[in-house]
Amino acid sequence: MAPYVNGLLARGMDATAIDLPRRRAEDALPAFHLAVPSEGHVVVGGQSYGGRVASLAAAEPDAPYAALVLFSYPLHPPGAHDRADARVAHWPSIRCPVLLLSGGSDPFARIDLLQAAVPRLARAELVTYPGLGHTLKPVLEDVLDRTAAFLRGVAEG
Repeated sequence: MAPYVNGLLARGMDATAIDLPRRRAEDALPAFHLAVPSEGHVVVGGQSYGGRVASLAAAEPDAPYAALVLFSYPLHPPGAHDRADARVAHWPSIRCPVLLLSGGSDPFARIDLLQAAVPRLARAELVTYPGLGHTLKPVLEDVLDRTAAFLRGVAEG
């Protein structure tokens, strides 16, 4: 996450990364809550697994977060497209604005399934990058510019 954090800091955004235990995303929520302030001005998110954990936290009934940013959301394990619905079952409970950025050829998120899932979110924007897989590093500057613009929009209300 260092390139994301450093890039957002360079754009005037407050950003930090946390370490999460590698297990089922649902089981990492206690560690997430220990590390992330539960305050209304906080934006949560992450890349892949970290984004999935952040999305679960944002879906909790008392979640106060201002927004959610998901880099390469892992919609399903590669080849297991039938698990996509389970990975977004909590999305209708997310009340904050969401920005999703994904590679158009991500083996963890078949793009047609991701596009079909986005309407489950109340307020969401999906940005896709044709030809990219599960990494956004080749377009990191654009990803960071779009994320910073999204965060400025959220802050302005």
